[in-house]
Amino acid sequence: MSENTPEQPESEIEPAVVTPEPATEAPAAAPVAAIAPATPAAAAANPNAQRQRASQLAQALRAELQKALIGQTAVIDDVLSALIAGGHVLVEGVPGLGKTLLVRALARCFGGEFSRIQFTPDLMPSDVTGHAVYDLQSEQFKLRKGPVFTNLLLADEINRAPAKTQAALLEVMQERQVTLEGRALNVPLPFMVLATQNPIEQEGTYPLPEAELDRFMLKLRMDYPEQSEELNMVRQVARSSKADMLDVTPLRTLLQARDVLALQKIASDLPIDEQVLDYAVRIARATRTWPGLAIGAGPRASIALVRCGRARALLRGGDFVLPDDIKGCALAVLRHRVRLSPELDIEGLSVDQVLQQLLDQVAAPRL
Repeated sequence: MSENTPEQPESEIEPAVVTPEPATEAPAAAPVAAIAPATPAAAAANPNAQRQRASQLAQALRAELQKALIGQTAVIDDVLSALIAGGHVLVEGVPGLGKTLLVRALARCFGGEFSRIQFTPDLMPSDVTGHAVYDLQSEQFKLRKGPVFTNLLLADEINRAPAKTQAALLEVMQERQVTLEGRALNVPLPFMVLATQNPIEQEGTYPLPEAELDRFMLKLRMDYPEQSEELNMVRQVARSSKADMLDVTPLRTLLQARDVLALQKIASDLPIDEQVLDYAVRIARATRTWPGLAIGAGPRASIALVRCGRARALLRGGDFVLPDDIKGCALAVLRHRVRLSPELDIEGLSVDQVLQQLLDQVAAPRL
């Protein structure tokens, strides 16, 4: 929250704020306290140990999320990579695959603030950011902050709101602040937007503008689980008292806001060779001249490749970034930033198929 606003009233909009209960199991608190060293000097003295503890916490968080979301290991890894890299995520998939469940599970494991906005055609920008109201007692206007002032924001079915409401997220996604009545109000850090959308249903939906798509670090596609995974899911849900959904309440709270910031700092300091950095830039630049792509990715894609590559390296417990870390996140970083040429679109080729051809052709460095 910004310090330049004397009034801090409750928001008039009622977001579904989920405040995870403190973890009841003692082992959950151990890795959290171990991330941040007591002094900066201690961090400088033993960065490898600190990096190892951060990696262990990230892997524990992954294991916890896998208890709630069955059969989506790759999606969980990508969401955690975006969290560690400080980016936003757009999750696309048909109904019933667990898009909202993934975010609810992450919120349960995270001790910070969580808000949910159900995007609808009649949603207004002020319902997202907040607005000024007249207080009869003080005879002054007071700012009521919207649900966007949180750490973890779920924008559910984001493409069901018109462009003017979608645009309410542009400033906060890029600058981590919201301008209300001429005041720039900071949102709490860390701040992450996780948006969901259904790619099939077109009636009553509005395409996201290019400027907003580019602000999402990753666009993930959630696919159907394997047969064995679906069988396991049905077995668990059939025993649950929560109708047709998995229960996230047993999940432990593994990290607080300060721990996410520590993870992001450790990941940003992870060593990356100049050849790997050049590899990320070459991939992004190749999309601008690649046959079959009418629109290529901008410099923001190059930055996202490096940030996400560092996060993936930390998640796997590596001491430096490998070319495979960059290549592994390239599809999710690029698929929403490029556009197919009309002739390939007519032939029925997908963006992922063209990007996969590109990734196979761009030579990776050998370290």
